[in-house]
Amino acid sequence: MLRDVLIFGTAAAGLLLILSPPMRRWRFWRAMVTPLASIIGSGFLVLGPILNQSLGIWSPAAMALLALIAFGFGGAIRYSIAAGAHGSPPGRLGALAETAAGWTLAFSYVISVAYYLNLLGAFAVRLTPFDTPLAARGVTTAVFLLILTTGLTKGFKALEGLEKYAVSLNLAAICGLLVGLGLFFGETAAKTGPVLTPASVSPWAALTLFFGLIVTVQGFETSRYLGAEYDADLRIRSMRGAQYVSTAIYLVYVTLLVLCFAPGKGALDDTAIIGMTSAVSPLLPLVLTVAALAAQFSASVADTTGAGGLVAERSKGLIGNRAAYAVLVAAGIGLTWTADVFAIISYASRAFALYYALEAAIAALAARSAGQGGRAVGFAALGGLGLVIAVLGRPVE
Repeated sequence: MLRDVLIFGTAAAGLLLILSPPMRRWRFWRAMVTPLASIIGSGFLVLGPILNQSLGIWSPAAMALLALIAFGFGGAIRYSIAAGAHGSPPGRLGALAETAAGWTLAFSYVISVAYYLNLLGAFAVRLTPFDTPLAARGVTTAVFLLILTTGLTKGFKALEGLEKYAVSLNLAAICGLLVGLGLFFGETAAKTGPVLTPASVSPWAALTLFFGLIVTVQGFETSRYLGAEYDADLRIRSMRGAQYVSTAIYLVYVTLLVLCFAPGKGALDDTAIIGMTSAVSPLLPLVLTVAALAAQFSASVADTTGAGGLVAERSKGLIGNRAAYAVLVAAGIGLTWTADVFAIISYASRAFALYYALEAAIAALAARSAGQGGRAVGFAALGGLGLVIAVLGRPVE
């Protein structure tokens, strides 16, 4: 009972703090919350159970490495922002890389929206009597059609205010989850000791699975596209801050999760976190479900808007936003009925890895143009890593 009170109290206090006028007026927070919400909006729902099932006690180390790679790609984007490479990259090759990056990101958004909405569908039916893959896909399809109808008729202006509350609710739920896991670990470890589970996959399988999880730490690149609202220095600092905070959250979360729970028997499902957290508190499944529904819907609207804008921009108006929405929804519904969430996560990770490889190439060209040969080599190597991830990433089996 006390644990439930502390979990709910922490989540409520976190929600009040995030929505408080001082936080909403703080420009650094406003600039940071968009990339932060993108990074942890969906990843925390699936990342812990996936790592625990496959890597066991090695999960925190894998999480740290995943965050380090993401920080490297974020560093490439931050360098380009500081160098002013975006919009006017050096040379013809840089311009081609910039164009390719824009189209690749638009394509990545198509897959990421499918990822978000398939998670939404799974969580929407998880606590109901209709908890079946068919029902989850039906919910996902209905939401896709709702988004398409909204985009084609009224546009997404009416839904933009939702993001602030969805992000706040999601962050508050994560605060409650971390407190609950910490208390649960303290109680169980004192009685039976921490759970120490060895990895269940080979090193090569672990590596390719790891590559297929890049999308769970993706989202920091959104700072690049906030130039109309914030100057370059603030976008750089807030992106770095978002990656620091998300890394801390993920490391604490993954470490507590693997020390508290042995991997489940049989196949892993996309809502495994609900079953795990029900042992911590009967409140957590409901809190996480509500937060998941709000966060996934908000993220899908944001990425649909972003994809439409990118396609319209890159095609120089030949393809309008509404046509892009229709293509995105058709592709998303196709993915929904032909692939499971874990496969979609892998596809999205590979698409974003290719986008990050192109961003690293832009940074390398900018560094070479500035006479910084060492940095150029480093960014080029990072681009090579992105290509390897794009080729080798695989889904959970």
